[in-house]
Amino acid sequence: MSEQLQAARIPSLPDTAYYIPNFITPEEEERLIQKVYAVPRPRWTQLSRRRLQTWPSALSKTDTLLDAPLPSWLERPVVPRLQALGCFAAAPHRAPNHVLINEYEPGQGIMPHEDGPAYYPIVATVSLRAPIVLDIYEKRRLDNQPSSPGRDSEPNFRILQEPRSLLITTDRLYTDYLHGIAERTTDEDLSSDTICNWDLLGDREEYMQAKSYTRQTRVSLTYRDVLKVAKVGNSIKFLSAKR
Repeated sequence: MSEQLQAARIPSLPDTAYYIPNFITPEEEERLIQKVYAVPRPRWTQLSRRRLQTWPSALSKTDTLLDAPLPSWLERPVVPRLQALGCFAAAPHRAPNHVLINEYEPGQGIMPHEDGPAYYPIVATVSLRAPIVLDIYEKRRLDNQPSSPGRDSEPNFRILQEPRSLLITTDRLYTDYLHGIAERTTDEDLSSDTICNWDLLGDREEYMQAKSYTRQTRVSLTYRDVLKVAKVGNSIKFLSAKR
């Protein structure tokens, strides 16, 4: 991996994660936001706690992706920069081939979960518009609790994702931990003692003074490499598996 990526490693985490503030410019962020909200309404999938888009398509029931390129606005500028970092160099396709776009309004979140075996174990997430705290839970610890994960337990780690930042998680953080976003309208208790990537933040002083922020609508772009890809010639088989 590149020297830039090694310098971005979050040392307080038990395994490999990287955080880069200002990964994209404000102008690039605005162009991405415009593209996200310019897509036809059917492109959005409405869930109970958020809505999302999947590009270039959703996976089949067999966790297979129909071979198709990402739209150009999701390809550049993000993918070439990820490749320059070297974070997908060991992945089967050497680049992400799938992007999940999530929109979180204030008070919305997602239960602690894992991304699963459909993807190569590396996740690269670009945050747009607003910050968010990502909670990390060790699966082994939650397995011993009778309650739903994250509802009644404190996370093992908290990562603050600023607007325009890049967060990469891999290795045991992908396989042995869950990640989620609490359903709240504010994120509080922000300090070097509670935020594991504190020393890597681009604007520590802002959070140091306030120690909290009121949530605003956030959009995330999650780049991953789907392991199984069906070529165009197998598209009929792929579509049948989706039914």
